[in-house]
Amino acid sequence: MSALEIRNVRKRYGEVETLKGIDIALESGEFLVLLGSSGCGKSTLLNIIAGLSEPSGGDILIGERSVLGVHPKDRDIAMVFQSYALYPNLTVARNIGFGLEMRRVPRAERDRAVCDTARLLQIEDLLERKPSQLSGGQRQRVAIGRALVRDPQVFLFDEPLSNLDAKLRMEMRTELKRLHQMLKTTVVYVTHDQIEAMTLATRIAVMRDGRIEQLATPEEIYDRPATLYVAGFVGSPPMNILDAEVTASGLKLDGCEEVLPLPAAFDGTALAGRRAKVGIRPEAMRLAAESEDPRLTADIEVVELTGPELVTTATVGRQRITACLPPRTALGTGSVHAFTFDETAMHLFDPESGRSLKVG
Repeated sequence: MSALEIRNVRKRYGEVETLKGIDIALESGEFLVLLGSSGCGKSTLLNIIAGLSEPSGGDILIGERSVLGVHPKDRDIAMVFQSYALYPNLTVARNIGFGLEMRRVPRAERDRAVCDTARLLQIEDLLERKPSQLSGGQRQRVAIGRALVRDPQVFLFDEPLSNLDAKLRMEMRTELKRLHQMLKTTVVYVTHDQIEAMTLATRIAVMRDGRIEQLATPEEIYDRPATLYVAGFVGSPPMNILDAEVTASGLKLDGCEEVLPLPAAFDGTALAGRRAKVGIRPEAMRLAAESEDPRLTADIEVVELTGPELVTTATVGRQRITACLPPRTALGTGSVHAFTFDETAMHLFDPESGRSLKVG
């Protein structure tokens, strides 16, 4: 049974259609991340699931029950907001238990649920404090606790970590992952941060202009992007995209003499003479050894040491590439180096539709 089903959901504001037919079926215990840049429609979709906005078309089912027209409090959901939305005059304990209090849950049962939730989130010693006495990370734990204590069918998170600094974001990602693994809760989580998406999700829906570009596991999104947009959006540094033409001998890159072999996954006969976008992840690239035939010869422009890796920007003819190399690699700005990579690391996309050209 699907915990949440989104059927052909559309949303229109006047002449502007912000959601253009979204279909997702979410099984119990899944962690779905809606990923995309600002304005793609991910928060609009979350608000429709929550009941804060009604769709212009389609249906939302929670536990196989349509919730169109159902008040948010009756949808069996809990939502964690970007702003925490804590009551400043209430203690942590009362903030966590406020929803139970409004539902007239008996005091003893309510106190027990609050204590169990605080223990789970490791904030037992904060129960008598007010929100003004808490750090950003502690406030976020309280907001999560207020959702957890209700034990709903679906949890909704609207960019909950965006107000935290980098260190706290990493800690809270780990905490959310731990909680999900323990509780097996069903989650829909909105973010524009691809690291959050990759580390937390069981599936990712990459959204663009009110549509889903690809819905798949993090591994598939990263290793087999369905479109140019997904390939460029997911990954840091982003995937190298090179212009080329498919020829009988391989992939002729624009502006240089390099010809790359056509990977076995692509039908060279069917593609011959077509234009293509060639995608290669920066981490798939390495310096060619003397015994290897190089794939590309590049002029080094910029070298940046991040600590765990050396991020190198270079040009191949008129096109720019990025390579992530071991941190002790000896490279100098202005030097020329030969690079290689496994042909299975290459992706081909249609330059007009943006879709992958892979066979099957």
